[in-house]
Amino acid sequence: MQKDVSVDPNTFSLRPEHKRKFRPAQVKSVIRQVLVSKLEGQEDNADNVQNLIKDVADTTRDKVRDLDYRNYKILVHCLVGEQRGEGMRMGCKCFWDSDTDNLAEEVYINKHLFAVVTVYGLYQY
Repeated sequence: MQKDVSVDPNTFSLRPEHKRKFRPAQVKSVIRQVLVSKLEGQEDNADNVQNLIKDVADTTRDKVRDLDYRNYKILVHCLVGEQRGEGMRMGCKCFWDSDTDNLAEEVYINKHLFAVVTVYGLYQY
């Protein structure tokens, strides 16, 4: 009889398994799919934008969680604005572990609006 050598779920690990590390390219693809599905053909409507932002952020979070990044805290930041051809600057500052934590971002622009979604994957020890 063969013994089960699976990993004990109560084992403490300071680093994620290699196959479970946060992958920005994979997450960026998910963000792009959500942005296209939610914003394609949308016009800037001030009454609806709050619900739109919540829907994009929640859908993105749920789809990234489905990628099974164990022990990662997933944070989603979504910004939607009217497309006027003006410039915009964004910045952030984070204190994190560069070996385990990462981020992915994607920009979507159509003739009526723009959206920037950033997903942070923060490994919880």
